[in-house]
Amino acid sequence: MPKPGRRGRPREVDFREVINAVRYLVRSGCGWRMLPIHFGPWRTVYGWFRELARRFLFQTVQYVALMLDRERAGREASPSAAVIDSQSVKAPQARTRGYDAGKKIVGCKRHIAVDTDGRLLMVNLTPADISTAPALRRSWMVSASAGPG
Repeated sequence: MPKPGRRGRPREVDFREVINAVRYLVRSGCGWRMLPIHFGPWRTVYGWFRELARRFLFQTVQYVALMLDRERAGREASPSAAVIDSQSVKAPQARTRGYDAGKKIVGCKRHIAVDTDGRLLMVNLTPADISTAPALRRSWMVSASAGPG
């Protein structure tokens, strides 16, 4: 977590509550403005969420949790193989969408990679006309450069 600055006003935000608020939003599916007041002002929580996402905190937490879970199962910490799949979904309101000629769907494609035990490694959303291999290769390179180590 970011350390408080030496100058300026003392920080009034409890980072545990920011994380709790983000978990609440993900679990409930509600919007930022519908965040219960006991988490603090939604704009403050949203601002810290953006800052922590910019610092790749959530990707790092997911990566470390994946490594710990694999080690607990008696596996190597970093996976050496992955299972990749994709699914085309209709998305008429999406900003960027494409046409999947094989499925005859206009919309987006969800690309997912899991390790051989089914642990989630990567999720990527692209227009439907992008095939799986290039989408995950491009996404994997971005996340590998952002991850720890």
